[in-house]
Amino acid sequence: MSFFKRLKEKLTGSTEEEKVQQEQVETQEADASLEEQPIEVHAGANEEIEQVIEEIDEAVEEPVVAEAVEEMPVTEENLPVSAEEVVEKKPSAWSITQKFKNGLAKTRDSFTSKVNDLVARYRKVDEDFFEELEEVLLQADVGFETVMELMDKLRYEVQRKNIKDTEGIQAIISEKLVEIYEAGEDNITELNMQPDGELTVILFVGVNGVGKTTTIGKLAHRLSKEGKSVLLAAGDTFRAGAIDQLQVWGDRVGCEVIKQSEGSDPAAVIYDAIAAAKKRGADVLICDTAGRLQNKVNLMKELEKVHRVISREIPNAPHEVLLALDATTGQNALIQAQTFKDATNVTGIVLTKLDGTAKGGIVLAIRNKLHIPVKFVGLGEKMDDLQPFDAERYVYGLFAEGLEKELEKIEE
Repeated sequence: MSFFKRLKEKLTGSTEEEKVQQEQVETQEADASLEEQPIEVHAGANEEIEQVIEEIDEAVEEPVVAEAVEEMPVTEENLPVSAEEVVEKKPSAWSITQKFKNGLAKTRDSFTSKVNDLVARYRKVDEDFFEELEEVLLQADVGFETVMELMDKLRYEVQRKNIKDTEGIQAIISEKLVEIYEAGEDNITELNMQPDGELTVILFVGVNGVGKTTTIGKLAHRLSKEGKSVLLAAGDTFRAGAIDQLQVWGDRVGCEVIKQSEGSDPAAVIYDAIAAAKKRGADVLICDTAGRLQNKVNLMKELEKVHRVISREIPNAPHEVLLALDATTGQNALIQAQTFKDATNVTGIVLTKLDGTAKGGIVLAIRNKLHIPVKFVGLGEKMDDLQPFDAERYVYGLFAEGLEKELEKIEE
């Protein structure tokens, strides 16, 4: 399948499976909207109810669905839900794509405008064009190694296809960036979830101020919506208010928080949390840890101790070690990632505040330099703005306008 066909299917949800899902969402939204119509019971109410039912039958495209819903017994499981709740449970492919587009607006406004200016000034693809494009990519924090690899791929592609002008160059850049990020790996953003009946332990690490606790809360919310029972461990016992902050998130998303008093041994907290998770038969345990500076040796050793306690209680755990990084810090995030990778086996990155930076290219730099996949990205402040990273949607967020033109050409 060509890059553009795959891109179009992913962005719009045009695969058969996602079409069916989207139709189900639209039908549920219509039903929910109709259910919200108030009916006042008074004299002659029966006639009015019959009239409303007729209107519902006419409004719903498939009367069979409406009839089946009427015959179902009313229980807590099948009570009508609002359209907002339906969308939250089953977001469409296009709505997810729009989150990436909106979340990368600052990077796109800065980065793409420079690329557009470059294309306008250079009608022909020559060495001067490549040199300036290289500078633009570096300014977006794509990373030196990634930029050099991309330049080599672009030069080869231009020569192979005998491309003379710069029209459509954004599409080629997008395709090559996806190739570089994925590097032949499948499902690199999937969490290493254990089989049903076994506990999955996720350890969060990172410095203070990167949005680690907030991200834990959003991930717990996401997993709970997927039907997982989630426990949180308040392992950040050093920062004032950290335990209370996690408790607030626990209350908000409906997850129990295992905690001790401020200043307690973090490893002891995690030990208690594992015992509690086993006793309660939880599916997932998410462990918070103290936000530590990567150059503080004693704090990094404390993190190693926590890791040993988890491994001793559950073989092969933690199953994920997620490093929270603030995208707005640019290359400093890359330095943090390298240090944490040396201290513990970081399995994935959660890049927060991607919507607040013009240097969103750091995603590519982290992946290409450290070979650690970015598993989630923060694209806003809302609960569902923590999204699994997707390379195609990411490059679409960078080159939305140019790619939309190319997709329109294909349709024509």
